[in-house]
Amino acid sequence: MTEQAKEHSLSIEEIKPKMRLQGTVKSVGLHGAVVDVGLEYSGLLHVSQLSADGDVEVVSEVVSPGDEVTVWVVEVMPEQKRVSLTMVQPPDVTWTELQEGKVFPGKVTRIEQYGAFVDVGAERPGLLHVREMSAGYVEHPSELVHVGDPIDVRILRVDRRRQRIDLTRQGLEEEAVAEPEPEGADAPEEEESPLTAMELAMERARAGTEREGEDERRARKPEKPAYTEREDILERTLRQHSESAEEPE
Repeated sequence: MTEQAKEHSLSIEEIKPKMRLQGTVKSVGLHGAVVDVGLEYSGLLHVSQLSADGDVEVVSEVVSPGDEVTVWVVEVMPEQKRVSLTMVQPPDVTWTELQEGKVFPGKVTRIEQYGAFVDVGAERPGLLHVREMSAGYVEHPSELVHVGDPIDVRILRVDRRRQRIDLTRQGLEEEAVAEPEPEGADAPEEEESPLTAMELAMERARAGTEREGEDERRARKPEKPAYTEREDILERTLRQHSESAEEPE
């Protein structure tokens, strides 16, 4: 973020760490310079903050009174009415922001036999050791990542003295966002859904097929005779007796 100090009057409440400001060098001394950044009091630019390597010994060799400079806020101390400045652009993630357990998005910048280096926006990349890449065995980092891959990593350890950042991916793959539970204390019990139109048509077709089969079986079954052979003989005998009775004597 850029603030034009010469055009705007700033309050200390507006100043935040890593904010970019334009200022004018008011004076130089043995240990640094005083810079006007638009506040009611000036900012302090220490000699160690004049260059990235911090090897400046004579402040006047880098800045002089009246120079227009671009600076970034290092620390804001409202009670002391003091703002520390730097001419070295700060990283996106400072050492104080690299807290153990915190997850950062990163990008693989280099791969070695023992692990991969990941840029998380800090002053230097962190080391993702091969044993911290996965819960299972990984023989070589290239099995899982390649240079340029974007990955999320968790801060495992931070050694500010040695400027070392150790990273891990253990547990990141297992973490998942839980799905929201249905509203209400208990989920409603499942009820049997009515038959769909297609299912109803299939049931009717099945019933019709069964009726057709029954009709076909009935058609193939021989009809039972209207009378038995004994009844036929008895009928003929009665008929003969009847005829004999009607003949004249």
